[in-house]
Amino acid sequence: MSGKCPVMHGGNTSTGTSNKDWWPEGLNLDILHQHDRKTNPMDPDFDYREEVRKLDFDALKQDVHTLMTDSQAWWPADWGHYGGLMIRMAWHSAGTYRIADGRGGGGTGSQRFAPLNSWPDNVSLDKARRLLWPVKKKYGNKISWADLMILAGTVAYESMGLPSYGFSFGREDIWHPEKDIYWGNEKEWLAPSDERYGDVEKPDTMENPLAAVQMGLIYVNPEGVNGQPDPLKTAQHVRETFARMAMNDEETVALAAGGHTVGKCHGNGDASALGAEPEASDVENQGFGWGNPNMQGKASNAVTSGIEGAWTTNPTKFDMGYFDLLFGHEWELRKSPAGAHQWEPIDIKEEDKPVDASDPTIRHNPIMTDADMAMKMDPTYRAICEKFMADPEYFKKTFAKAWFKLTHRDMGPKARYIGPEVPAEDLIWQDPVPAGSTDYCEEVVKQKIAESGLSISDMVSTAWDSARTYRGSDMRGGANGARIRLAPQKEWQGNEPERLAKVLNVYEQIAAETGASVADVIVLAGSVGVEKAAKAAGYDIRVPFLKGRGDATAEMTDADSFEPLEPLADGFRNWQKKEYVVKPEELLLDRAQLMGLTAPEMTVLIGGMRVLGTNYGGSKHGVFTDREGQLTNDFFVNLTDMGNSWKPIGNNIYEICDRATGAVKWTASRVDLVFGSNSLLRSYAEVYAQDDNGEKFVKDFVAAWTKVMNADRFDVA
Repeated sequence: MSGKCPVMHGGNTSTGTSNKDWWPEGLNLDILHQHDRKTNPMDPDFDYREEVRKLDFDALKQDVHTLMTDSQAWWPADWGHYGGLMIRMAWHSAGTYRIADGRGGGGTGSQRFAPLNSWPDNVSLDKARRLLWPVKKKYGNKISWADLMILAGTVAYESMGLPSYGFSFGREDIWHPEKDIYWGNEKEWLAPSDERYGDVEKPDTMENPLAAVQMGLIYVNPEGVNGQPDPLKTAQHVRETFARMAMNDEETVALAAGGHTVGKCHGNGDASALGAEPEASDVENQGFGWGNPNMQGKASNAVTSGIEGAWTTNPTKFDMGYFDLLFGHEWELRKSPAGAHQWEPIDIKEEDKPVDASDPTIRHNPIMTDADMAMKMDPTYRAICEKFMADPEYFKKTFAKAWFKLTHRDMGPKARYIGPEVPAEDLIWQDPVPAGSTDYCEEVVKQKIAESGLSISDMVSTAWDSARTYRGSDMRGGANGARIRLAPQKEWQGNEPERLAKVLNVYEQIAAETGASVADVIVLAGSVGVEKAAKAAGYDIRVPFLKGRGDATAEMTDADSFEPLEPLADGFRNWQKKEYVVKPEELLLDRAQLMGLTAPEMTVLIGGMRVLGTNYGGSKHGVFTDREGQLTNDFFVNLTDMGNSWKPIGNNIYEICDRATGAVKWTASRVDLVFGSNSLLRSYAEVYAQDDNGEKFVKDFVAAWTKVMNADRFDVA
């Protein structure tokens, strides 16, 4: 039939009905499968971090500088300068970072994809990226979108008079949306803040790991909490939000003031007239969203936040104008042309008003948001502002360092930094680790560990606990530095402090006798334990080992910033701190994804850790073997044995019984049994349970184990 569509609707090209729609309670492993090689258009051997080193850094920066004042008719620049727009793009890219799980941030170029490319707070940032396209096109594979977007913001500040603290290249683009990031449960943009707070009057009750106050915002609502102006209330939300994004009060004030020293808000028109966001825009718009039928080619007619106006008299110059106006005038609430709440001065001289973004013969009142007024009215923030006003150079330096932190916080250790403008200074938020010695005999250390009297469980568990803190989201944590010796990690419940202290006493003595770092001894001891267990099972293997880990000191460690790295659950050791709303197996997936593990790697590690007897507190849940301490595939063999039956006997506790006699053979948790119940995980479990795959299991376990132990070795990458 000529009128029949040849495409199956709801199938290949539409969303259709997914497995999750049919079985909403099913365990979704997509978090471990994203960013597959198939989504990446680059050649398999392409290494961006090597490619970017070939870049002509000076030429690139000059081109970005030139772009700042090269206003385009299709999207004219405010006052002929794109600085404010580029800063907002970079800020909103980096500003999604949150310290609770290390996710978000500008390190992947994810602003190019949904949902970020279509967030209400990102209106018209599609234009900023498109303005950068000629530069990206010119330098091609040598510059990632992630690096270019952050660089554009830094260059914008330089162009407007602020010396840069520094810049690092090395952010590698992703090619698919980051589905692992939880942005909230709301079903609509800008839903009331109440939905993500236990009590919106108590900002610290915001749901973890969230940091922004509403769905679709980067930080806080500029009009006030739930759009209702109240600077003192807003101040409390600003404080909580910025703390969750790794900023203290001084950094928060510096960022607010420095961010609003340049550029403007846009709300000179009818916000309801804007077209659909990029993800909902028709193909003829070519990725552009929020079409403005009333723009008329004038920058001053733009509508983004709905607030309208500049904060300072000279919004293309980095100066002290923000403080001059905020503290030099009294302010009152008014409405923008788009109907948004904003603060305007009660009385101001004509020459102190900023000129129109398109017509320099016209002047308008400056504006302040509710968050700006919070800087003046909150006593703590006000004191910091007064400190900055008394010492402008201190303000500029503090802001420059805070901007650097904002845009580099998710890049991980300084060892990952690339380029000629990497600052020489070591900053505590970079989690510095001194270089470790390699001038010792590995075999001597291993012999001393083997003769120490420690059990396989002690050796493997301690190495795991040290390394499992690694988060691929922001490259923090890991075994390098041996921070498991220091506060707060040495007291974390999941690290079994009493057992840990006994083991570390042994390791510190071995380190002192051999010249190895404690960090190397911890990891090497894990290798000894795995090798010993493999040999007992009949496999003579050697676990690869890299020397050179260093031992961090308390002075190198920001203890408060490490608190969010505390594991609240670790399915690999069959432990969780308390009951949570999410299921134990979901917590396992989250931990595995942060550690950079694939589903097969997660599977083989679980099976190995169980038979090695590494469960928290010596629990026997999931230890499906009578050969504990031997690296066998017994966990999978007995999990898939149809001679067994399974039944719940309590909260997250199950019995595995002999199907014929009813005798109890083992106990288990949900984390154990999900490897038999979930179809995908069972397919991996069956591979390792096969009679011909005992050796494969051991080899795969060692490979996955080594990956975890070396995940943070950026010093040798």
